[in-house]
Amino acid sequence: MTLLNAWKEKRPDIRVSKPANTGDKGVLDSGAFRSIEVDKLFDTVNHAQTTIGQAVLYRSLVQPLDDLQAITEKQDAVKEIQNNIELKSTLERLVANAKQDEGYFHKLLFSKFLSAGGTARDDTEIEGYGYVQYRRGTRFMLDFVDGVDGLETTQSSYLNNVLQSVKDYTATRAYALMSGPVYITEKGIQSKQDRSKLSPAIIFKPQVFKPLLFIMLFAIFMAAKFFLPADIVNISRGGVAGGAIFLIPMMLIYFPVIGGFDRDSCIKPLRDEYRASDDVGLALDAIGRVDELLSLAKYADSCAEPLIMPELIAADHHKISLQGAKNPVLSKADATYVGNDFNIDQEKLVLITGPNSGGKTAFCKTVTQIQLLAQIGSYVPATSATLTVADKIFYQAPEISQLEDGEGRFGTELKRTRDIFLASSAKSLVVLDELSEGTTFEEKMETSANVLDGFYQKGCNVLLITHNHQLVDHFVDQRMGYALQVEFVDEDPTHKLIPGISRISHAHRVAKKIGFSKDDIARHLAEG
Repeated sequence: MTLLNAWKEKRPDIRVSKPANTGDKGVLDSGAFRSIEVDKLFDTVNHAQTTIGQAVLYRSLVQPLDDLQAITEKQDAVKEIQNNIELKSTLERLVANAKQDEGYFHKLLFSKFLSAGGTARDDTEIEGYGYVQYRRGTRFMLDFVDGVDGLETTQSSYLNNVLQSVKDYTATRAYALMSGPVYITEKGIQSKQDRSKLSPAIIFKPQVFKPLLFIMLFAIFMAAKFFLPADIVNISRGGVAGGAIFLIPMMLIYFPVIGGFDRDSCIKPLRDEYRASDDVGLALDAIGRVDELLSLAKYADSCAEPLIMPELIAADHHKISLQGAKNPVLSKADATYVGNDFNIDQEKLVLITGPNSGGKTAFCKTVTQIQLLAQIGSYVPATSATLTVADKIFYQAPEISQLEDGEGRFGTELKRTRDIFLASSAKSLVVLDELSEGTTFEEKMETSANVLDGFYQKGCNVLLITHNHQLVDHFVDQRMGYALQVEFVDEDPTHKLIPGISRISHAHRVAKKIGFSKDDIARHLAEG
């Protein structure tokens, strides 16, 4: 589905794309979309200039690719733009020019025409006859197509295909109508290619002043001098003033008649045809993909530390190896952000322990966000990155149960875990933030062990964040899991993950930090 089709008759929405339901086709589901904070990730990497470019980039993050070859080809396109200064400059110029008129195109397609004499209050309304919106809106498409048409073949197949999609637009009816001329015939609106040369037609031009029509009116006026009484035509002795007085009322009639005809018989029908056109939608998406590629290149340029294009490999189960990996969102605003190394090859359960605010969740989001960026063809914040393509990225975070679900927290989270389990495969990346909350310790141990054993048997890569070190001991002893813990120096976290199991909760440190330790409570009671 093109974005134009997704927008339908609504105003363009950059974030119109939605994640899949759990179990449906698609890499991300709505739970992972929220937990990975895709909206914040989009804000971080977004350097697209046009609305369509931003919408394409957002769609890529919400609905990432799951085909190794397709992603590799897109990576090659980003790298070619990054390394070919002349090509990058040309595409930037085309996109910058498109940005100037894109708003007119969207206004033409989606805004409401006001009645004669109405005044537009915002971009959702069009006053007058719509000539400016039509001329500049169609120019948005035509100028971009003309600019791309002059480009030579590029090295990357992905970029070639995108540019060819833009060029293919020149062979469509929509392009013929936008470039003109447009004819109003008894068969409706026709382009030059549609029309039979002998059929009568009215030529539409997107301007209210039509020289030929003015000449015809003047000829009628001159002819009238021979047929009308002299005192009607020559009101003044010189005849000039009389002619002016004769023409002024005609002009007062001319503008609303001609303007109204063009708006209702030409501009509105053409607008409706463009909005419903698959050809326009495909060309518009192609323009957005060009802007998206530029955005990914600019994302790499914008970061203080060099980013790397990840190496994608094929394997029967998910693998990931990262060196100096940093969280894409947090590290961009913090030059001192601590990078981590991480590797999953044969181990399928990674069990992460440590106190709150130590960096466990940030690390898991780092891994999943880098996986997501890799699958849209983007650079990632790491010194080295090698990974396979995940068919699914799942992230289960604690959720507040709904009163109407009748299951409580335990049942709500277990349903989510069940859905992830059924939809995952050996090629999936799964993050679970605690398991089996809201029940007794014994039941939590039993249920969690059963769930993790099931994932292990399926061959899924699972990262589990937990405070339950007894559960970690069980799977480490069984040689089914690999344990990581948050590193601390004295009582302060370094935000590094190191091998081992954390058996200290550091709850007193957290309580002291927020002002609710044993001493804080005692002081409050004494003061009360």
